[in-house]
Amino acid sequence: MTVPALNGSSPPTPAEVDRLALKVDDLVQEFRVRRRGEATKATVSAVDGVSLEIPVGQTYAIVGETGSGKSTFARAVIGVPPPKAGRVVIAGEELSGKGRRTARRRGELVQMVFQDPTAALDPKWSARRIVGEPLRIRRQLDRASRAARVNEMLSLVGLDPMRFGERRASELSGGQAQRVAIARALVASPQLVICDEPVTALDVSIQAQILSLLYELKREFSLTYLLIAHDLAVVRILSDRVGTMYLGTICEEGATDAIFNDPAHPYTVALLSAIPKRHSTQAGTRIRLLGEPPSPFAPPSGCRFRTRCAYAQDLCAHVKPELRELRPGHKVACHFPLTRDGYAPGHEPGRRDTGGSGGTPNASTTEGG
Repeated sequence: MTVPALNGSSPPTPAEVDRLALKVDDLVQEFRVRRRGEATKATVSAVDGVSLEIPVGQTYAIVGETGSGKSTFARAVIGVPPPKAGRVVIAGEELSGKGRRTARRRGELVQMVFQDPTAALDPKWSARRIVGEPLRIRRQLDRASRAARVNEMLSLVGLDPMRFGERRASELSGGQAQRVAIARALVASPQLVICDEPVTALDVSIQAQILSLLYELKREFSLTYLLIAHDLAVVRILSDRVGTMYLGTICEEGATDAIFNDPAHPYTVALLSAIPKRHSTQAGTRIRLLGEPPSPFAPPSGCRFRTRCAYAQDLCAHVKPELRELRPGHKVACHFPLTRDGYAPGHEPGRRDTGGSGGTPNASTTEGG
């Protein structure tokens, strides 16, 4: 569902509900970099074979630790730079490759709201010019119609165009600048909006306002979001489905309630364990991770998470787990997924063996949640 007029909304038609705004198949993103003290370049495996689908009008959130590949995946979707391998299909059009025509079409179908609005906006440009630039580049509407559209968009995101339209980006607060960035992303009616940590750089008092704005825009105009976040509270508010990413791979994905209430992958449980206990809905085992993720220059064999997993066994070192359906709509990439009670096989209540046959001192578990 696009945003054709922004002066009224209508629910998606049945055909649009079944349509995918984004389909990604086996996306791979690698970089050749020279490490300090070495003469030759090494390959960084930033994203390794990620596949996902986002139906029209839904929000898919990718969560994970810093360095897990979340933002790299998002940038590969918009082609900065294009992925090394895999397919990116946006609104039914494959836009995986390079070239000016593909880049232009990608820009028409997908837009991005960045983490730091002050860095994403030209400080010398007025808010009105920033919001109207996508329309000018694509030669959409005449000058008067563009001006009306820009005023409409500024009003929609909560900024009075008469008061804020001529202010430079450097004269706006962080929250105001992010509202301008959201208006710029939506002004040309994209099929997909990528929100990369959209509130992380804002004051806590402003974060709730921006989250409320994104939620209301999605509900009113059936927008489709790909949300990149590490704040699980933000994810729970905005998302319909969640995928947890570790070292460039998707470990688990499912409906938001299923991920929060019934996680099956130890890494997902570890992320949820970071939530203060009074807010945690996870029963059973809580997992605390120690240490840093392995180097993307030389990721572990088999399961990439095994070196920090308290339940790892020999199989995990030799066979890469495939993302498979554990329950309807709920997929996990783990040889030994947790039970509904939150325990891995062989680690039920009463057992104090928390290491497994391939356990590691870099992870610990506690029972009781």
